[in-house]
Amino acid sequence: MRKQEIDHILTKMLDYHKLVSDLNLTVGKPLQVESAGELIPVSLDPKIEELTPFQTETFALNLINQDHRLTENLLSHGSCDLSHSLAGKARFRVNVFSQSGNYSVVLRKLESKIPTIKEMGLPESFYKIAEEKNGIVFVTGATGSGKTTSLAAILDTINEKKSVHIITLEDPIEYQHPHKLSTFNQRELGMDFDSYANGLRAALRQAPKVILVGEMRDRETVEIGLTAAETGHLVLTTLHTVDAGQTVNRILGMFNTEEENQIRIRLSDTLRWIVCQRLLPKVGGGRVAAFEILGTNLRVKDTVLHGESEGKTFYDIIEAGRPFGMATFDDYIVNLYQKGLITQETAMAYASRKGITGRGIDTVKSARGEATTDIDDLEIDRNYKNRIR
Repeated sequence: MRKQEIDHILTKMLDYHKLVSDLNLTVGKPLQVESAGELIPVSLDPKIEELTPFQTETFALNLINQDHRLTENLLSHGSCDLSHSLAGKARFRVNVFSQSGNYSVVLRKLESKIPTIKEMGLPESFYKIAEEKNGIVFVTGATGSGKTTSLAAILDTINEKKSVHIITLEDPIEYQHPHKLSTFNQRELGMDFDSYANGLRAALRQAPKVILVGEMRDRETVEIGLTAAETGHLVLTTLHTVDAGQTVNRILGMFNTEEENQIRIRLSDTLRWIVCQRLLPKVGGGRVAAFEILGTNLRVKDTVLHGESEGKTFYDIIEAGRPFGMATFDDYIVNLYQKGLITQETAMAYASRKGITGRGIDTVKSARGEATTDIDDLEIDRNYKNRIR
């Protein structure tokens, strides 16, 4: 199978369904595309009922295209990341991985148009993040929750308003930013630098004001990232964590116990925002983002320094910080329900604290004049006293 045939099949898969976000090639399954979070089998002519190990390996090797680094990563680590382009059609972030001795391929479609904060309907806090002069900002969430897209929107806002040098370290490059007011240098792992730590260390000598680090994968990268934030740079990065408390704990967990106090001090000084994301099924199809947003203040600094305690959790701080642009997942989810964007079942399934979300939904229902319980026909038992004599 030649590259032209591979590209032809990928094009057919991409055009098979509307709003395709991923292409999935797995042994024992047909060709599949993901739309709105669901996998849909693709029917081509001739029809492929089940992909064979030979077919998926042929796809994988064609996409790797004899790249020695990617081949070595696949053989030694069991997976590799790369980018792939369909001329004039789309770009993909590709992951090739081994499973049960066979190869699977997942291609994530990358948008060519850079989204804006306004177009995406992101919270107002995102504009404040774009105005930061220094420090470190974490955008967190599960794989595929839209972290890269949110960061692209923040960088685009900076690009529109500030004449600064921006360096991005990505794996692979997803959004290609044009030079507006800012000057962009986008570097790709494996092609332009060999590790995030080395790329970040080099970036400190390249006179940037803003540095995007695709992911804080290890202790060394975190340490250099904190150093960059301490020396007047704005560092934007991602982590695979679900909320603000877990984000802080994940960073601290990368260091030895003896180093913990020092890291707490450095993190409390440099932390500016933690934004956590989840994608929820939307009424009528598609998905909508929910956010937890923590901005720094004296209470946050104190909690980072000394840890969470009764009445001093990050959740409590975020609830108290609503007037300053902070939001818990539960508040945001109730707001989405109020706007009619998600169902009650979805709201409860994705809530962090189901009791708080449930009470919020009941308040919305009461304001609409809807019933908040399914218990009907309650009446006072007027003969109760007579029966117990």
